[in-house]
Amino acid sequence: MKKMGLGRGLDALLPETNDLGNMVSMIAITELDRNPDQPRREFDEEALQTLADSMKEAGVLQPLLVVERNGRYRIVAGERRFRAARLAGLDAVPCIIRDFTPQEQMEAALIENIQREDLNAIEEAAAVRQLMDSCGYTQEKAAQRLGKSRPAVANLLRLLSLPESVQAYVVSGKLSAGHARVLAGLDDAEMQIALADKTIREALSVRALEKLAAQPKELPREKPAPRPLPLELQDMENKMREALGVRTIIKGNRKHGKITLQYYNEEELERLYQCMEWLEERG
Repeated sequence: MKKMGLGRGLDALLPETNDLGNMVSMIAITELDRNPDQPRREFDEEALQTLADSMKEAGVLQPLLVVERNGRYRIVAGERRFRAARLAGLDAVPCIIRDFTPQEQMEAALIENIQREDLNAIEEAAAVRQLMDSCGYTQEKAAQRLGKSRPAVANLLRLLSLPESVQAYVVSGKLSAGHARVLAGLDDAEMQIALADKTIREALSVRALEKLAAQPKELPREKPAPRPLPLELQDMENKMREALGVRTIIKGNRKHGKITLQYYNEEELERLYQCMEWLEERG
């Protein structure tokens, strides 16, 4: 019988057998204990309730992985299903009992979290890094355990080198995993941030971002903010605006600069003309 729903990574931690059904035991909810070393700390309450509602109708379709300790059973993988089963009011859940080593327990919990579909790319990359650090795995070994190719794991881990602000965009959903992979291919952190901001601002597709990233030097940089006008020139600008009755803009400093007068109708133009005549008469 083909193993269903456990994922290739968790399959590697199960005994080789063609009869998974004989390995499953129904264990009372009251005999199960949470894993204190569970790497996943946050569980979406709304998603748990949705899963609980499904369990009321169809039961628990995927067994939990547990280890026996002093007559009780500690959850190795499946805490989300355990929480949902409690919400659903179930008395017992299907479990596969294994004699896991402490490292295998950590590995199984991490792999289950990595294989969850609701992780964003940054969370998945961080979980893979934790798996490697906790179990002493190389990228190749981690890839084998996860059922991924080594290049796929390497590309995922590169996302952790992105600037924090760019990673935050991915976590919040403002940038997709595809956008993040394109940005991770750049070496310039400043350019990564600039391109990320431009992608969000202009709602660029991954393909459009790839074209920009291929010619990063041509990306227009944001113009630096102009220096504030000295206070005496600000005062002069205000007085000229009041005296002339038109918009007045002064740029520069006390040594050099320019004054721009802007009119928006014939009345304002006539007022400027009268001011010029008045100055000419007193010249």
